[in-house]
Amino acid sequence: MEPGTLDVSSTRAEFPALHQSVSGVPLTYLDNAATTQKPQSVIDSVDEFYEQDNANVHRGVHQLSQRATKAYEDARAALANWIGAASDAEVVFTKGCTEGLNLVAASWGGSNLQGNDTVLVSTMEHHSNIVPWQMTAERTGAKVEPIPITDAVELDLEWLAARLAKGGVKAVAVKSVCNVSGTVNPIKEVARLAHEHGALIVVDAAQGLAHQKVSVQDWDADFVAFTAHKAYGPMGIGALYGRKALLENMPPYQTGGGMVRGVTFEKTNFAEPPERFEAGTPNVAGAIGFATAIDFLERVGVEAMARHENCLAKLAEERLSEIPGLKIHGKAKHKAGIVSFTMTEAHPHDVGTVLDQYGVAVRTGHHCCMPLMARLGVPATTRASFACYNNTTDVENLFNAVIKVKELFG
Repeated sequence: MEPGTLDVSSTRAEFPALHQSVSGVPLTYLDNAATTQKPQSVIDSVDEFYEQDNANVHRGVHQLSQRATKAYEDARAALANWIGAASDAEVVFTKGCTEGLNLVAASWGGSNLQGNDTVLVSTMEHHSNIVPWQMTAERTGAKVEPIPITDAVELDLEWLAARLAKGGVKAVAVKSVCNVSGTVNPIKEVARLAHEHGALIVVDAAQGLAHQKVSVQDWDADFVAFTAHKAYGPMGIGALYGRKALLENMPPYQTGGGMVRGVTFEKTNFAEPPERFEAGTPNVAGAIGFATAIDFLERVGVEAMARHENCLAKLAEERLSEIPGLKIHGKAKHKAGIVSFTMTEAHPHDVGTVLDQYGVAVRTGHHCCMPLMARLGVPATTRASFACYNNTTDVENLFNAVIKVKELFG
């Protein structure tokens, strides 16, 4: 199968980190679900901020601070527009998905959950969308209950509908794209089921932003957490989308400067969202780099990227399936460009170590999804994940390196 319509050569040329050798051979970078490489435009935008406009935001009257503030708020507007938010005020900058999901669980969950309430969390969730709910449940008396998945690593929607109908569920937490199997979850359908029974939906879109066109309004989502570094942006910056009415009724997650209207020793009045949830000096350069990454996604076309990545992943599955003793985990009908596998001869960590010797960078381990690993009956997997700059040569390099593993351990 040929990759989708994408000018891979010119796109690949924009990423300086790809043009290097590892272990004496050209790098084959297939660890994109952990973090994508950064185009030169993103790197330049971060450098330019520090070279020309470095200043703290929002309260300075001098020109550098005003330029920094404008760039920061323009970045918020760019992200709000890209995800289809109704207002810029619905976008809270965070350090990444982990902080965004912790914010929701601690702030919304801490003030809305109580004994006998239940939060449903899918079995395929990243720990960042499990552990915060467990912590809040311990404080509030609520319960966290797993949503089962099928052998194909798809949500069991029949079970979900039946459980919601029993009542007592206040929130449903799911990821848009599974970082282990590549499963693309039907977020719009999950939101419909949740809302029919008075529950909110909280979405971890860490993988989704780079692999699908996200529309929070079309999804009818209540909260969606994003991160930049898995979508060609800088590390250490992300965002939380939240419905304005929900954010307005949530207490602060952190306190300090920048999130108050007035402070006396008798009382503190908090700012309106999003400022209420952005205590302290923000990652201005990261936000600017995030906005530049969004420009990159828009220019190249996220739909074209997804088609290309999916074709590469299917080709990889076809090639890897030729190897005796290799098992691919996750056969969902709708998948993004992620392939996870195990081999009878070698532990995933050994597989990854050998692949690195041939210049192939993959991720091995439980991928912060230990409940999913338990469901699959494996301690870990080897994961190859694709981005817009990967090509068929990368697939063949992966295949050939896995053959070397087979020869070494077989």
